[in-house]
Amino acid sequence: MEELAAKEEEEDIKKQKGKDDKKDKEKKDKGKVEEQEEPGLKMLPSAFLEDLEIRQKTFTTVWQNRNESKNFSQRHEAELIKEEKRTELEAEVRVQVDELMRQELANWKLAIEKDKGGKTKSNAKKKKGSKSGKKKKKDKDLTADRSIESLYQELVEQGLLKPGKTINLEDYIGDYSYLGTTLRQTDIEPMPSLSDVRQVIALYAVLPLGSQAVHEKAPLVKAMLLAGPAGVGKKMLVHAICQETGANLFDLSPLNLAGKYPGKAGLQMMLHMVFKVARIMQPSVVWIGDAEKVFYKKVPKEEKELDPKRLKKDLPKILKSIKSEDRVLIVGTSQNPFNADIKSLCKVYSKIILIPRPDYASRFIMWKHLIIQNGGEVTGALDLSSLAKISDGYTQGHMVQVIQTVLTERRLQQLNKRPLTSSEFVTPLAKTDPVFQDEEEALKNWYAKTPQGKKRAKAASGKEGEEESPPKGAKAANKKGKK
Repeated sequence: MEELAAKEEEEDIKKQKGKDDKKDKEKKDKGKVEEQEEPGLKMLPSAFLEDLEIRQKTFTTVWQNRNESKNFSQRHEAELIKEEKRTELEAEVRVQVDELMRQELANWKLAIEKDKGGKTKSNAKKKKGSKSGKKKKKDKDLTADRSIESLYQELVEQGLLKPGKTINLEDYIGDYSYLGTTLRQTDIEPMPSLSDVRQVIALYAVLPLGSQAVHEKAPLVKAMLLAGPAGVGKKMLVHAICQETGANLFDLSPLNLAGKYPGKAGLQMMLHMVFKVARIMQPSVVWIGDAEKVFYKKVPKEEKELDPKRLKKDLPKILKSIKSEDRVLIVGTSQNPFNADIKSLCKVYSKIILIPRPDYASRFIMWKHLIIQNGGEVTGALDLSSLAKISDGYTQGHMVQVIQTVLTERRLQQLNKRPLTSSEFVTPLAKTDPVFQDEEEALKNWYAKTPQGKKRAKAASGKEGEEESPPKGAKAANKKGKK
């Protein structure tokens, strides 16, 4: 008995040790996971990963080990097509057979119920449904008696539907920010480069509008605001979106709407026509130039006659009416967004892109590309690096103006004898006003107040997801200060 009791005690001690060891391991694993998780921006899982995996499997199973040496003309293979179509036909036939079986079952039930002399359930359901069923109210179609061609023609005649310029997204030139990593090491968050802006436009505007499959899986962006100083290329990006996706361009800027469709009824009719045509003829882009004027804090005296705040109440309603299936994007452009009310502006525009002035790398590429585009030649006599340094603070629009003033027809004829030099571009640059530092800082401060700017600042500082809580003694200090 004593030996048995001793053995039981030993077994109990071993079990307790095992439990303690497991707890210690779990604690260590948690500590390792916490150490590995670094603060900062975390990427969400992609919705397109499943499709890529499926395509990879099909490639490995079908095409990787397939001998295509004899198939020089790349003809189709009937066996593969038959296999794909056979599954589709089986699914279609199965649906039809199921429907026929259901109808036969319903007929058999009706025949049995008639033999019994009871009332059929289908008739009872119909009677009940006629009493209790109510039709849902639908939105009134103000132009039900008109064809789409007539609406399209009217919008073109009124100047609300405009042809887009032939500008590709590749024409928006900009280089990568090479100093971004070094600045982040010194706790300085750099401004996004022009290549980053081009990439964001491609991801949030071009791809969802151009492809229905991408539009269904990508995050839904109904409205986008492009903010930045004059000459940065905001309108150019709007035309590039339309060119890349083949979208219609509707112009609802305040200056364009002045004197058109007056009154509340006229405004409702105009918006109904625009968005009806935009949905049917999708993809489509609705451009609102000078977007800050719609949400003015105080309308200046000069613009009171234009009534720039006509769309302020109707824009949120329009955003709700745009469904996830509709490939319709509202794009606003603004030079002075700080003149508008931030809350009302950010409710409409969920995505805000601040476009900065070009940095040194982008300016170097721009000078070379724009000079060649306007008929000039870049030789060893033209010092592009000095031009890029001198033009710090100037935008793409300023560079285009300077190059057009220098490269006249007479100067282009003299290029063979007298090549271009950097000194020729200095005098016209000095006559134009650059983007001053005060204007750029005002745009940065305004962007920092927006909800998207706050999220970006938290992600950069590594405090994303943490709730800001005041220290314990802060409340007491505030109360003493008030007293």
